[in-house]
Amino acid sequence: MDHRYTTSGEEFPSPGELRALIHNTAALSDADLVAAVTAVEALGRVVDAARVRLAGEVDTRSARGADDRLSARYGCRNGVELLERTTRASSRSINARIRLDKHTRPRVSLTGEELPARFPHVGEALRDGALGLDAAHEITTALGKAQDRADPVQWDAAEATTVAYATGTLDEQAGMIPPTFAEVEVHARTWATYLDQDGPEPDAERAARNRGLTLGVIRDGVVPLRGSLLPEVAAGLQRLLDAHLNPAVRFTPTVDPEDRDENTAWSSDEVVDDPRTNAQKRHDVLAVIIQAAAKAIETPTLGGAAPTLVVTVAEDDLHNPTAAARIDGTPVPVSTAHRIARTGAVQKVIHDSTGRIVRLGTPERVFNAHQRRAITARDGGCIIPGCTIPAAWCEIHHVDEHANGGPTHTDNGVLLCWWHHHNLDHSGWDVRMRVGTPVIKAPPWIDRRGIYRPARSTLTRP
Repeated sequence: MDHRYTTSGEEFPSPGELRALIHNTAALSDADLVAAVTAVEALGRVVDAARVRLAGEVDTRSARGADDRLSARYGCRNGVELLERTTRASSRSINARIRLDKHTRPRVSLTGEELPARFPHVGEALRDGALGLDAAHEITTALGKAQDRADPVQWDAAEATTVAYATGTLDEQAGMIPPTFAEVEVHARTWATYLDQDGPEPDAERAARNRGLTLGVIRDGVVPLRGSLLPEVAAGLQRLLDAHLNPAVRFTPTVDPEDRDENTAWSSDEVVDDPRTNAQKRHDVLAVIIQAAAKAIETPTLGGAAPTLVVTVAEDDLHNPTAAARIDGTPVPVSTAHRIARTGAVQKVIHDSTGRIVRLGTPERVFNAHQRRAITARDGGCIIPGCTIPAAWCEIHHVDEHANGGPTHTDNGVLLCWWHHHNLDHSGWDVRMRVGTPVIKAPPWIDRRGIYRPARSTLTRP
């Protein structure tokens, strides 16, 4: 049977009516459309309240200290994972539900005594379907910041008044249009400012509380990075960026590369334009910093080994240029997997169609410390003309690919920065070895002759 639902005196459409409504919204009159929006939103508040309470109950029964944890009995590591699998909601949404439930659920002291919820008025309005999730989150967030510094009586009054205002039940709101979320937001934050008897947090304390860094979910081939850095951290990062992206330094070539013969080494007066934007350059310097840190002796290990990127690829896809490999579960082109595997900080895992691992790459082909010191002494830094990335931040490139039999020898290794290494195949630059020293061919738009000239070496430069 298809029942209609009622709560707090309100009657809601049945599931069948909702399905019919979804397919017939265009046929509604203006008045019926507005009425339907109001009714469905009211039903949504009740459903959201149930989601919050159920998520909180699952989390409580899955707590680490609980006997016979609920999540463990369903093969999940915690309540969040169990909820992710049963609801198909994001972990962000689930954590928000659990957090709101904890704010509005009666608490238990260490002695077993039951204590009132931290936000009892929010909890009551939420359960009655009178308060939506957005308003509930805003009230608990705004007032929660002031709770530890506020007078308890005033704080309780502030919560009760703000909830009443948000639900349109204040006496002075009689006959008035219910407030919007933006108005509730202003009301809650005004109360929070009033309640904070000690005034705003000291700048340093507030800054420490607000610091953070978040990696988002891959979208359009890139992962968004969001965060707030403490001033000293930002200054340190800025110094590292400025060391290689100094906007005050501009080079104007004093000679035409085509005026130099094949025996003349590249020099600083032939610095060429870099096609990257400033934002792209900052990204690439950050990539270099991360790789340098991963190789540092002081870097913590993972399971006793240095941090190593693991790339997985199906055996049938190894030579398919349109196939995909995976880095930490994120799909990338197979060509990208081959390219980053050259750096030595990567381990390639090859599996068959059933998922069985059939080949495991090893880091043995990586240039050892003695070889790196020798190559560093010869090259001094990235060998591409105009690049200022120092040797410590460079990768060693096998000129003759290791996969094609190229040896891991100083006569076959050159220093390249992250960007030039990862883009060598399609940047137009090309590197060869001539009697143990690197020679470089510029892209056609720089030198149409296509000749190879010696790299500028620290062993031969004046």
